[in-house]
Amino acid sequence: MSEKLQKVLARSGHGSRRELEAKIAAGRVSINGKIATLGERIDADVKVRIDGHEVLIKPPEDVVCRVLMYHKPEGEMCTRKDPEGRPTVYDRLPRVQGSRWVAVGRLDVNTSGLLLFTTDGELANRLMHPGHQIEREYAVRVFGEVDDAMLRKLKKGVQLEDGPASFKEIKRGGGEGMNQWYRVVLTEGRNREVRRLWESQGVTVSRLMRVRYGNIKLEQGLPQSGWGELPLEQINYLRELVGLTPEDRSFIDPRRKETRQKRYARARRSQAKRLQEAKQRTRK
Repeated sequence: MSEKLQKVLARSGHGSRRELEAKIAAGRVSINGKIATLGERIDADVKVRIDGHEVLIKPPEDVVCRVLMYHKPEGEMCTRKDPEGRPTVYDRLPRVQGSRWVAVGRLDVNTSGLLLFTTDGELANRLMHPGHQIEREYAVRVFGEVDDAMLRKLKKGVQLEDGPASFKEIKRGGGEGMNQWYRVVLTEGRNREVRRLWESQGVTVSRLMRVRYGNIKLEQGLPQSGWGELPLEQINYLRELVGLTPEDRSFIDPRRKETRQKRYARARRSQAKRLQEAKQRTRK
């Protein structure tokens, strides 16, 4: 049976549904040599090209949903290519044949922590949709005077330039003097929302790190610029959150489980190689 073009492309791992809809609307996608239209339905035997390059269309039974946990450091860009040559979050991800990694949301250049990637563009699109109210937890260090009245106001809600916003939870995390740590929880992912909420009260965010997405926590010991593949149980947790059918297969071979120590050692080697390449680019 035919399906909508953007849905098939997202499932096949060629981007999030939102990204693909924008490409279709811009005339960058063709079907059997003709420019595609948004919402057009296709069968499995058509030839689809994006920006002139033919892409693989996978039937549902051939698609294995993969999700990575990535530890983003400060200074990395959440873009596939940076015109200034700065490192990006895609530089050290494992290669996938006939597909691509899609980031579940973004973290700005000065924010570190948990970032999820998936080969399933439909899953990425639904996880990012504000309607699903998925919790994101951050560890944040602020500089300035913070009192209980301010915390109550941040939980009740303040008006930002793009509408009202608030923290679902705020917990004190310790600190010294004017520098204090807090754990805050949001259920949407607007641009720089954590920073803007605190700045609306006249205090400055000096450190920001995402530590949880839903119930997926950033694993302790995972080095910066390191990644780890999520097991089937956690993948199906994410799929259930957004109303997608569970998977019965995983890219991870259960007969060859990689130990956490080996995985983190590989991630550390990847990080060291990446830092060396960054230094070489700087010298040039």
